[in-house]
Amino acid sequence: MSEHLRIAVLAAARHPIREPFAGGLEAHVHSLAVSLAARGHDVVLFGGPGSEPLAGVRVRGLARPTLSAAACADASMTSVEQVGEHHAYLRLMLELSASDEFDVIHNHSLHYLPIAMAPALSTPMITTLHTPPTPWLESAIQATNGTSLTTFVAVSRHTARAWSHLLRSPRVVHNGVDLERWRPGPGGGPPIWFGRITPEKGTHLAIEAAEHAEEYLSIAGPVSDRDYFDFEVKPRLNEKIRYLGHLSRAELARHVGRARTALITPCWEEPYGLVVMEALACGTPVCGFDRGALAELVDDSCARLVAPDDARALAKALPVAASLARSDARARAERAGAQTCMIASYERLYAEVARERARA
Repeated sequence: MSEHLRIAVLAAARHPIREPFAGGLEAHVHSLAVSLAARGHDVVLFGGPGSEPLAGVRVRGLARPTLSAAACADASMTSVEQVGEHHAYLRLMLELSASDEFDVIHNHSLHYLPIAMAPALSTPMITTLHTPPTPWLESAIQATNGTSLTTFVAVSRHTARAWSHLLRSPRVVHNGVDLERWRPGPGGGPPIWFGRITPEKGTHLAIEAAEHAEEYLSIAGPVSDRDYFDFEVKPRLNEKIRYLGHLSRAELARHVGRARTALITPCWEEPYGLVVMEALACGTPVCGFDRGALAELVDDSCARLVAPDDARALAKALPVAASLARSDARARAERAGAQTCMIASYERLYAEVARERARA
């Protein structure tokens, strides 16, 4: 057990931290906060409105503004969502800058304000980079003149390299999955694709691969882009291509454990790919595109990767991936994706930055 720490965990303001999760980031932050509390730390999670109570964790909602009709009608008005996020983090950072409540702040927000306002804090902050470079995060980093006001962590070596033009050697801590929640299943069922249904996740290419292979396919996840779902996914659903809905974590783990293989089809430079480790933990081999960090997570014992965007190659690889040993897939998750390893790495980093700030 590491030393007891007071930890603030900053989540994204756009979605609540509650099941069924809006995406992998929300699931990750939930598991991190609960696990840290179970390890004896005093944890406060700052999450989007509607976040659920968590075992051992104090949850505080990120405040949204009340805008007048005149403000909303002004020519400078942007989307309500953007204004809401800006207000939430501005208010939070102002509160944190005037407080010594925490030993460390762990930022997962994806928003520029926590980074830009880090110089106002007396508490050390760690920012985990869950995405490729974005213009607002790059701007915030440059605005601080590259000083060590927040410690940056990347979720993969691939993501660390993507940020290397601005950050010298950010630490790498792979995301982890709870191996007790994601248990091995019997396999034998139709291949599955799961995750946020958006263009960058490539649901349509998983369907195309299944069609080329004359295979069944189960699809599960939140519809994050309604137009994409309505035009690219829904018209192709039938008795072989089925949408299971937005499932709870327990329901999803059961379906993934029953699948012969999991299709992973990123159309962007996937910074980590939590669904990969979730599938492997269920003993389900992976068949996917060699894009982003995926090759960093798997080996030939548990996966087959093909050229990005090549649905025909993916279809040909499906039976090969399905023939891989489910025990090897689970073993890979235990070696490379255990949540306990991630928590231990973060605990060491928390203690390190807290001691450095105490000496300053």
